[in-house]
Amino acid sequence: MKFIVSSSYLLKQLQVLGSVINSSNTLPILDNFLFELDNSKLTVSASDLETTMSASLEIDSTSQGSVAVPAKLLLDILKTFPEQPLTFTVEENSTVEISSNSGKYAIAYAPGEEFPKAVALEDPSSTIVPAEVLATAVSKTIFAAGNDDLRPVMSGVFFQFSPDGLIFVATDAHKLVKYARTDVKASQVADFIMPKKPLNILKGILAASDAEVKIEYNDANATFSFENYVLTCRLIDGKYPNYEAVIPKENPNKLLINRVQFLSSVRRVAIFANKTTHQIRLKIAGTELNISAEDIDYSNKADERLTCDYQGDDMQIGFNSRFLTEMLNNLTSDEIQLEMSMPNRAGILTPVDGLDDGETVTMLVMPVMLSN
Repeated sequence: MKFIVSSSYLLKQLQVLGSVINSSNTLPILDNFLFELDNSKLTVSASDLETTMSASLEIDSTSQGSVAVPAKLLLDILKTFPEQPLTFTVEENSTVEISSNSGKYAIAYAPGEEFPKAVALEDPSSTIVPAEVLATAVSKTIFAAGNDDLRPVMSGVFFQFSPDGLIFVATDAHKLVKYARTDVKASQVADFIMPKKPLNILKGILAASDAEVKIEYNDANATFSFENYVLTCRLIDGKYPNYEAVIPKENPNKLLINRVQFLSSVRRVAIFANKTTHQIRLKIAGTELNISAEDIDYSNKADERLTCDYQGDDMQIGFNSRFLTEMLNNLTSDEIQLEMSMPNRAGILTPVDGLDDGETVTMLVMPVMLSN
């Protein structure tokens, strides 16, 4: 088995696949990349058993075979090469020899048969989503997913597909983000919960891509195919909480404000908040928004006034500044709207501008009880 490949082309593909590999694996074989050669097509795969990703490379070869090569060692050596063709030759003595312009390097390999096979989806449903839409949907929601091992369903992003459009939801019970598109549709109704790790990998690659992503899914697994990549992952098992029930419908108090101004104000005031509760107080009356925080233990306090456009009753409401900052950071609009009903009901943040047709973003943040 022998093939010739460009060093920088190979490195670029392997760096993408490398993000699948865990730093500590229970099975030693998972520390390897699987190389499968079929004449001029080379398929390289990486897996952590939950998620498997493979890339197809066009190379120069007339042989066939498969070997598992240590990932870290291969990445480390490839990073040091300037752009040049490299020749990989599988020798009889269980080593792969790499020949460059300046030298030869031997790496021990394991037989390719030992590498776990990716799951083949039986009878999957499928839908096609533009890469840019998927990348935006993931980056807008993933930060709101939880990290609680006791509630695994909340540690992923909920995908809801229907002929009316696509909905992506993430929540950790303190904050919730719902991202919806009516301009991209699926042929049939389906929903599943995607784990964070494969989504973060996808987000990184799709952001710079203008490809179409084919998503295939059944009850247990999902596959994302685009360009020369295929990513297959196990879905999170369980029923997603009814998120519609927690979004308050009647919100008579509406605050319109410049996002950047509000964000910098919240950031500044939050420095003076209590370090365990991160609580800040919003006091709204007329066209004035008063943002304050106090840390009684250290006698630190801050108070800022902003002008805003407000319709509704005068009110005071407390929020965790970290959640508010995260949400405001994640929006890209110039103006945002904060809708509230009562100090003990969730506030709803929505962007006023900067959205595509058919795109909606709804962010919900739970209040914290104010101690007077």
